[in-house]
Amino acid sequence: MVVPGEIRQALVEHAQSELPNEACGLVVVLDGVAQRYVPGRNAAASPYRFELEVDPETWFLEDEGYELAVFHSHPSSPARPSRTDVENIGLWERKPYLILSAASGDLAAFTIDGGRISSVQLTT
Repeated sequence: MVVPGEIRQALVEHAQSELPNEACGLVVVLDGVAQRYVPGRNAAASPYRFELEVDPETWFLEDEGYELAVFHSHPSSPARPSRTDVENIGLWERKPYLILSAASGDLAAFTIDGGRISSVQLTT
């Protein structure tokens, strides 16, 4: 997946603005390239988990051929899925799952399928 610099910067800025809690949102992807970031609201308001709230119209982008990848930040832990992430994957199973470590600035992507975590290569 390609995440252009301006979208990566939007992820970093959102993560920093939500500290000490996790930030979350959706990355809109077309043909493996992130087109834009739609910031969401973390209804859990927690540094340990997120509950994504986003404009419901965003979900219809999938009907237009876009893929929606979930994004969230980890305020102090590495950019890899936590046990909580795996247990609460829900609708995001088998879909791109981006995590930014607000502490280090590292950004990584994964898919989670049946509890199995697989890395997704990111380029800028």
